[in-house]
Amino acid sequence: MSATASNSSKMMTSPGDMFNLENPVFCCYLFWATVLVVKMLLMSLLTAVQRFRYKLLAFVPLALRRKIFPNQEDLFFKNLEVQFDDPHVERVRRAHRNDMENILPYFIMSLIYISTNPNPAVACNLFRVASLARIIHTLVYAVYPVPQPSRILAFATMLLITFYMAAVVALRTLTYV
Repeated sequence: MSATASNSSKMMTSPGDMFNLENPVFCCYLFWATVLVVKMLLMSLLTAVQRFRYKLLAFVPLALRRKIFPNQEDLFFKNLEVQFDDPHVERVRRAHRNDMENILPYFIMSLIYISTNPNPAVACNLFRVASLARIIHTLVYAVYPVPQPSRILAFATMLLITFYMAAVVALRTLTYV
């Protein structure tokens, strides 16, 4: 085997080396991806809580208690109607949809980014900041609405990180195109 071939094989790492628990970048990704998946699952529960928002509070007058259902078969109370336009429920649903539109592409781009063997400190900080930005986005959009620019800053943070990862991947693979 020539010296050039030997050196190039040492520089290249196999996918098995990058996508295992020995790689600190992949471990960091797994942790923060898990946090984001749990956050997205909790959004479903938050939607349900919004449907029954005041029902559980006995001191709230009956007329103010909310019982909102989008399906006829869910109406187990006789005096209810199907309702699709409750602003509290719709706000949580929009936030959940926004998560799916942004977190899922981020997951894919992050895995591709890991395959470029990035600097561990940079990669782990990108994963942390992106995840915390999405958590903040949910808090200021669905849990406790705060005026702009809080939501756009949280949204843009993850979006810019995803674009940064895409640029790194594109630049590192450009010579092979």
